[in-house]
Amino acid sequence: MKKIIVLIPHYNGVDDLIRSIKSINETIVVDILIVDDGSDKEIPNIVKLRQIYSHGEIFLEVLNKNKGIEHALNWGLQLIETMDYEFIGRLDSGDFCVKDRFKKQLSYLKTNPETYLLGTWANIINEKGDLLYVLKHPTSYNEIKHKMFTNSMFVHPSVVFRKSVISQIGYYPVKYKAAEDYAFFFNIVNKLKSENLAEPLLNYVIDDKSISSIKRKQQVWSRIRVILHNFKFGFYPIVGLLRNCILYFVSRETSHKIKRVLRS
Repeated sequence: MKKIIVLIPHYNGVDDLIRSIKSINETIVVDILIVDDGSDKEIPNIVKLRQIYSHGEIFLEVLNKNKGIEHALNWGLQLIETMDYEFIGRLDSGDFCVKDRFKKQLSYLKTNPETYLLGTWANIINEKGDLLYVLKHPTSYNEIKHKMFTNSMFVHPSVVFRKSVISQIGYYPVKYKAAEDYAFFFNIVNKLKSENLAEPLLNYVIDDKSISSIKRKQQVWSRIRVILHNFKFGFYPIVGLLRNCILYFVSRETSHKIKRVLRS
C-alpha cells in the first residue's frame, strides 16, 4: 500500500497552484491529486506539472462544471477511495508547505495509531510573504473537542487523515457552503481522536480573493448552523454560538487585527 496522496482542489489560478506544488519538499514519496473545479480560465497542464514535481506521482482530474470546493473535494475523496493509499493530505492553491511537513505528520500518525486526523500550527502570512502571526490551535484531543464549538480547531490545508476516516465518517457535507471543512472536522472529532502538531508546518496566505474573504458572511452563517446541529448545553457551545453571531457583523480584516493584538 502507498502511504500518502495530497488532495489539492483548484479553480482559476495556475500560478498559485504551481507555487504550492513546488513548496512540497519531502524526503519521502508524496503523491498529488489535483481536482480542477471547472475552471473558466487556464487549466493546469499535466505534462508541465509532472516536469516540475519530483517527489512522487501527480494526477489531474478536470470537472466539466464549476460546482464549488466541497464538490471538488468529495470528487477527489471518491477517487482516492479506489486508490491504494493509507493517508490523505490536504493543501490549497496559494498556501505553502514547510520542508518535510508530510514526513513529520506521517511519523506521528504511525507512532500514534489511535489518532485519525492530524493538523499543524500555521504561519499566517500576507500576500507579500510577511509573517503576521503564528496560529496555534490546541494540540490535545480533549481541548479540541470542547473548542470546536467556537471555531474550527484545524487549519484545513494543514491536515492529514487516515483514508479509513471516509468509510467511518463520510465525505464533506455539502449543505454548509464555505464551511464544509468545519462540518467535516466536527463529524470526525465527534467520533475519532484528532490532534494538532505543535509546530507551524504550513504557510497560510491571507488573501482578499479567498473563500474566507469573499464569502465571509456565508461562511460564518454556515458555521452557526454547524454549531446548532451539534449543540448541547455547556460553556463552549454557548460561547461559540455567541462568538459566531458577533463575527457575522465583523469584517475579516477587523477579526485578524484583533487576533494579531491578542497574540502580540
